[in-house]
Amino acid sequence: MSPLKPLYKLYEWYISRNLKRERMPRHVAIIMDGNRRYSRLQGSVDPIEGHKKGIETLEKVLDWCVDLGIEIVTAYAFSTENFKRPENEVEGLMKLFKENFEAIASNKKIHKNRVRVKAVGKLELLPEDVRRAIEVAERSTEGYSDRLVNIAIGYDGRQEIVDAARKIAEDVRAGRIDPEDIDEDMINRNLYTAGLEDPHLIIRTSGEERLSGFLLWQSSYSELYFCDSLWPELRKVDFLRAIRSYQQRERRFGT
Repeated sequence: MSPLKPLYKLYEWYISRNLKRERMPRHVAIIMDGNRRYSRLQGSVDPIEGHKKGIETLEKVLDWCVDLGIEIVTAYAFSTENFKRPENEVEGLMKLFKENFEAIASNKKIHKNRVRVKAVGKLELLPEDVRRAIEVAERSTEGYSDRLVNIAIGYDGRQEIVDAARKIAEDVRAGRIDPEDIDEDMINRNLYTAGLEDPHLIIRTSGEERLSGFLLWQSSYSELYFCDSLWPELRKVDFLRAIRSYQQRERRFGT
């Protein structure tokens, strides 16, 4: 055991005891950055090893969210830009997505905590076997409403807004709505995340300080937190610091 582990446990306890349940963010969104860098630092030439470790980290984060009472988590798993990565990496990621979405149907924690799982993005860009696996995961959890996990896959925030605009334009052309009817609520209803509450807190790992096209419309008033840890190395104390930072802020809307 690392000699620092008892200190981290003590620090986790110290931060946790000062967190207020009534000020917990209801919706936390996460940009899971740093999987490939983690692989390189570990001496692996195969970036998929970092992605596998990243999936383990997401499972831990979801456990922490359950413990803290956070009801909605949206994780940025794969952008449309990621399709431009080397072919072997994209294929390896698609295999991981297929396996993990299929595994949700028999995941005891998912069913015990009544977690609904949804995929958001341009799902038509994904291989057919991945889309089928997503359907399996969504069908097996569609009856749950206690908690919600959204996996943003094949996602791009600008394209999401473009697609919403196209759907609304089609309704205008068909005479179903007038241009004067278009408002924020209508745009929200036509996003990939239709019906989803905007994130209160967005966390990005790996030291990068940008959204990279993640939830561009929905993040207008989200609090942002940037963490230096690579995603596969994220510790509970890192996550608790993000929640503490959120609770220490005075949220402002429109100023």
